[in-house]
Amino acid sequence: MAATGLNATSGQDAQQVQQQAHCQDAERSCSHLGTMVEFAVALGSKLDVINKHSFNNFRLRVGLNHGPVVAGVIGAQKPQYDIWGNTVNVASRMESTGVLGKIQVTEETAQALQSLGYTCCIRGIIKVKGKGQLRTYFLNTDLTRTGPPSATLG
Repeated sequence: MAATGLNATSGQDAQQVQQQAHCQDAERSCSHLGTMVEFAVALGSKLDVINKHSFNNFRLRVGLNHGPVVAGVIGAQKPQYDIWGNTVNVASRMESTGVLGKIQVTEETAQALQSLGYTCCIRGIIKVKGKGQLRTYFLNTDLTRTGPPSATLG
């Protein structure tokens, strides 16, 4: 699991941020989503190099989602930083129901990626445990960004 754009806000601070800069937060969320896409594509490229030099055929399956999460340290004996929430669960489901060699995203994430200049193609409606039927998309990784991002990167 990987995450970007984690901001430390308390519940009260988060409400103020949402009220004052909802649009700005959406743009920031989209820019972090672009960072995750570039990371996933770089992982795939690195895996190709590893396969070439090790005579293996490892393949990567990626699921992406964006939205709010709860983050913190858990555990007394072996404390670890982790993230939880619906956003994390849906990202995990996007990965587990995905296809090798592809990046699967939700409809909302596909829209956000398209606003950044990425191209997505519809996969269709799939059954997602705990969520029911969701329309999902594959990110077109053969083409990188088709133009400049329409959202301000932050």
